Amino acid sequence: METSAQKWIVDPTHSEIEFAVRHMMISTVKGQFTKFNLVATGNENALQNGSVEVHIDTSSIETREKDRNNHLKSQDFFHAEKFPEIVFKSTSIKELGDNEFSVKGNMTVKDVTKEIDFHTVLDGVIKDPYGKTRAGLTVEGELNREDFGLTWNMIIEAGKVMVGNKVKLSGRFEIVKQ
Repeated sequence: METSAQKWIVDPTHSEIEFAVRHMMISTVKGQFTKFNLVATGNENALQNGSVEVHIDTSSIETREKDRNNHLKSQDFFHAEKFPEIVFKSTSIKELGDNEFSVKGNMTVKDVTKEIDFHTVLDGVIKDPYGKTRAGLTVEGELNREDFGLTWNMIIEAGKVMVGNKVKLSGRFEIVKQ
């Protein structure tokens, strides 16, 4: 059984990063980032000893609505021209049991860095038909967008707001051992 740390990189064609946020406090809008990179180091038999770093291209935001995408890329939200990346760097990985982990780290959005905790499940490890070792991960977390300087909003009927503060994040990643 191999115990040394290995480098793993994301297979972007079999991976995704999504988010969900309340809209007008009556529905939820989902979106995704279509361009990102994930590099992990570690061993599939001892994930708690590893690390992960994710870089997300803020201009790759996609919500199925061109005007909304452009607004999210603007200075009101991500200011993608000035801040082209969202970065997450793990600081600890704690085994919770049954292939479940807490991955804590620092997330930087715009010029604000805050700690965030992702619940992570190791969905499996296999050898593909080409002899490469692949692992599947499901990741979920939550943040308050205002903590990261994403404060634009609008008051609507009965004191409700246009955009909720709580953002649910999820990712499904297929990573390949190098």
